[in-house]
Amino acid sequence: QVQLVESGGGLVQPGGSLRLSCAASGSIFRINYGAWYRQAPGKERELVAGIASGFRTNYADSVKGRFTISGDNVKNTVYLQMNSLRPEDTAVYYCNVKATTTDWRVSDYWGQGTQVTVSS
Repeated sequence: QVQLVESGGGLVQPGGSLRLSCAASGSIFRINYGAWYRQAPGKERELVAGIASGFRTNYADSVKGRFTISGDNVKNTVYLQMNSLRPEDTAVYYCNVKATTTDWRVSDYWGQGTQVTVSS
């Protein structure tokens, strides 16, 4: 089994920054694709950013130029650096990882979610 532990959420003023971390542990061999999603109250969950094992990245149009996703293959951790935060970025942020486990299976895993609130 693979466990994901998220950290780094919190309350920040508009224009501020936060860095989210998602650490994978357990019977993991490799992270193939890591992503961050978010869900605001009353809205559907949406993809914020993703990174493939070759470090190709993709972003939602609403965060391009402000957010940066990165990964550390040694630590099996996916990061989301969020700059120039806006009130509309307020949401619960979820980490999603597609990983190969030590028994050579590829599965999809989700973190528990971390709250990001942007408010003055």
